[in-house]
Amino acid sequence: MNIKIISIIALIVLVVLFIVQNIAVVEITFLFWSLQMSRALLIFFLLAIGIAIGWLLHAHFKGD
Repeated sequence: MNIKIISIIALIVLVVLFIVQNIAVVEITFLFWSLQMSRALLIFFLLAIGIAIGWLLHAHFKGD
């Protein structure tokens, strides 16, 4: 098998294990808002926000 395919399969297995182990519902409170979501979904949203902020800051400072 190709090493790329093996790496992708291993990554998918790790992601599925992470999601299964973090299905507990947590409550998030910020100022006046309060919501409940799974811990895995919360971590995914925070990761996506961090990547977006990093990408925007990199684009901003690269332009100088």
